[in-house]
Amino acid sequence: MIPQKSATSYNHYIHASTTNRSNASRVIDARLATTDNDLLAEIGYKPELKRHFSTLQVFGVAFSIMGLLPSISSVLGIALTGGTVGMIWGWFVASSFILLIGIAMAELGSAMPTSGGLYYWTNYYADDKWRKALSYLVGNTNSLALVGALCSVDYGFASEILSIVVISRDGDFVITPAKTYAVFAACVVSHIFITCSASSKVSRLQTFSVVCNLALVFFFIIALPIGTARSSTESFNDAKYIFGSMETFSGWTPGWQFALCWMPAIWTIGAFDSCVHMSEEAKNATRAVPIGIIGSISACFVLGLVICIVVGACITTDISSVIDTDFGQPMAQVIFNALGKKWAMAFMALIAFCQWLMGASILTAISRQIWAAVVFGGLAALVMGLLCLIGPTASNALFSLAVSGNYLAWGTPIFLRLTFGRDKFVPGKFYMGKTWSPVISWTACAFLLFIIIMVQFPSLPQVGKETMNYTCVITPGVLILSAIYYMVYAKRHYRGPCNTIDDDVIYGSEVDLNSGSLEMGEKKH
Repeated sequence: MIPQKSATSYNHYIHASTTNRSNASRVIDARLATTDNDLLAEIGYKPELKRHFSTLQVFGVAFSIMGLLPSISSVLGIALTGGTVGMIWGWFVASSFILLIGIAMAELGSAMPTSGGLYYWTNYYADDKWRKALSYLVGNTNSLALVGALCSVDYGFASEILSIVVISRDGDFVITPAKTYAVFAACVVSHIFITCSASSKVSRLQTFSVVCNLALVFFFIIALPIGTARSSTESFNDAKYIFGSMETFSGWTPGWQFALCWMPAIWTIGAFDSCVHMSEEAKNATRAVPIGIIGSISACFVLGLVICIVVGACITTDISSVIDTDFGQPMAQVIFNALGKKWAMAFMALIAFCQWLMGASILTAISRQIWAAVVFGGLAALVMGLLCLIGPTASNALFSLAVSGNYLAWGTPIFLRLTFGRDKFVPGKFYMGKTWSPVISWTACAFLLFIIIMVQFPSLPQVGKETMNYTCVITPGVLILSAIYYMVYAKRHYRGPCNTIDDDVIYGSEVDLNSGSLEMGEKKH
């Protein structure tokens, strides 16, 4: 048991928290640490980054990556394949389950707030026989998911920018895969440059992004109904059509089509683990991380539902014309029908700008997962984004790829905490209690498993080169290659999450209990 600390007992605390650091059976108790960096020392790390991020900014990282209206714009075509029912009720059902995942993750984040989060938790809660292999695989799949998320965000940006060009030229512009990839690549490169800025500037970018995204949402839900009311060609749909018109535009059966319509919410509300990756830069991390996770999910749940209802009320009943629009962007067609050319261009420019901010935020999260590897994350996105060259349907794999990798990485530590690690879990400041915590976590695990299977399916029943869902190739491929590499090489060298506080006793160390910073003295060798 690690003792409570005071100014005179800190050396004893450092000794207790670092001795036998590699022994994974030691229980970590967040309640015994009085500062963020004390808890980080107990987990096994010394602080490497300044804690610039307030609770609002931690929330802002996730919320800005989710980028509500830009994200919905990127996947609106998928949502509408089930008509307005698929779009609205699909959002409601999926968001409800995602909130349960967020609660389960918030409990883990409050107990052990470390940037390595998912793979660290996996290593901590797994059985001794499998902990290194599982944490290695989870680290790889989570990294893949983050890169896939960057790809899908920047692909959405490219489609939004090109839709503006089509609108401005009155349709006299052909969107090709090569043009899409060119804009996508330029966007990725710009994100590499901006994310290499100082951490303090990146943290302020999150606050700015939150303001921009909220302003855009409110502007949209006011302007679109006004435009529809004044339009000579469009009119409001009634409640029966908005909430009860189930249609299928993909060829799947209605039941499976409705499940596929969960994807927009699943992809949009899919960056809340970024709060965990920023935890070592957060002030009061055991509180800020849970608030960031649950707050970002809840905000997107409610505001996203409002956006879907507004779109359902204002959209033309000829939904196929929106899905197959020449603009290459269904949201651009919806706005164009209601507000006309100039407003459509202005709105899509604002949406694209907020989408760009999303990409900057997610590359920041990638650099904390693949430690400080901003350029590597960007280059990986450029390679993975080559799927754009195959065609729009193949590019949808970028969206499901992010979901597949994330859900596997999220589900593994949640499952392990409920099974092999149930005796090691010590709640942090956020905990749902002995009754509701396992109920919520088991439900989250079941939903995670279902979605991992679902996203392997193609968006259309007829499968060919252009309609193939490459997620079912890339995700298992990464797992297989990672497993082979682990068995051949990494097994002998990978020891799990690295400790940055030495196991030997540190003497002469002093701590500023107000800032939590550690001044290193001499080591006993």
